[in-house]
Amino acid sequence: MARPYRSVLYIPAANARAMEKARGLAADAIIFDLEDAVSPAEKPFARDQLAAALQNDYGGRARIVRINGLDTEWGQADAEACAALTGLADAVLIPKVSSPADLDRVAAIIPDLPLWAMMETAQGMLNAGAIAAHPRLGGMVMGTNDLAKEINSRFRPDRLAMLTGLGLCLLAAKAHGITIIDGVFNAFKDEDGLRFECEQGRDMGFDGKTLIHPAQLEIANAAFAPTEDELGLARRQIEAFEAATAEGKGVAVVDGRIVENLHVATARKMLEQAQAIAALAS
Repeated sequence: MARPYRSVLYIPAANARAMEKARGLAADAIIFDLEDAVSPAEKPFARDQLAAALQNDYGGRARIVRINGLDTEWGQADAEACAALTGLADAVLIPKVSSPADLDRVAAIIPDLPLWAMMETAQGMLNAGAIAAHPRLGGMVMGTNDLAKEINSRFRPDRLAMLTGLGLCLLAAKAHGITIIDGVFNAFKDEDGLRFECEQGRDMGFDGKTLIHPAQLEIANAAFAPTEDELGLARRQIEAFEAATAEGKGVAVVDGRIVENLHVATARKMLEQAQAIAALAS
């Protein structure tokens, strides 16, 4: 059963209270951040504090550690510390991945944990297929703030400037069967704006959304979960197709629409997703 990643919440590793509080939040995954959310003076302290925090039980939530890049003064030590977190962390998130070589360098230091890639550079967008094909890669996270800065785009509610990069990474991730998470929505008090962006990401095919505040969890969890109507339709499609197959037919009809093998596969996947979400909440 695939793990859900509807809501992926950034938590600063320098904030012990936030890391403790995260154990009770309705997040599918937590990114323990050693990079952007931690000041340079606090980075060594945050690294040590994170190692202690991960000794605690975070339930079924995925535990992802975002390290500093190896081109910084903290990246090497971050990666070496993560090498000792097997069994305590589920993945290591590498910032500003622009080519498979960026993953190779971290993989040489961290032999066991799955690697995830922050996709936030123009070069990364152009190399998305090669990056997604890396044998150690388990997921991609869109870094839309850094990408917007690099390409000098303006913010638009429809994210027009982001669509090419989002689409390239989405196609790459789906082609190689890895998880892909949409970028953050910065205005955490704007519920309507967040809901629109979550629905847009879900419609595109993203598995979930990265979040910067616990107040965003409920909207993201709802947007990236199948609705009761969708689940009901999925069950009826499977039932109708099985009945048609038993009669020697290759297709069925539900609500005036053709149902084929591919629709049944999608329906089964949706029901599995619902089961995984229910298991995480129990």
